[in-house]
Amino acid sequence: MKNFTITNTVKNYPAHPYTEVAKKILGAKYELSLVFVGKARAAKLNQDYRQKTYTPNVLSFPLTEKSGEIFICPQVAKSEAAKYNLSPDGYIAFLFIHGCLHLKGLDHGDTMDKQEQKYLKLFNIS
Repeated sequence: MKNFTITNTVKNYPAHPYTEVAKKILGAKYELSLVFVGKARAAKLNQDYRQKTYTPNVLSFPLTEKSGEIFICPQVAKSEAAKYNLSPDGYIAFLFIHGCLHLKGLDHGDTMDKQEQKYLKLFNIS
């Protein structure tokens, strides 16, 4: 991965092979910023950039063809994890995969679902 940074504005976020996941999905030359944020910041980003009024679990923003940003709200993710039959930490990894796939250009649907499952299995995330 050409350049990958992780920033957090919340106390805790799980350790996962974020660099390896991003490199596998987006390629070695992609520049990615991953930011873990609280509910207020996630809601503000969603309102400002998407005109949506709910607190999202993940947001992906492509900046150029070879760079982007992913914001994950661990508080929201942890409250949703059981619905998806994943541990809270596993669900956060799933959201990172989901965000990377959006940056790669995939939209919600069968293709994205299959890719998500492929990477969950590849990286042994549960």
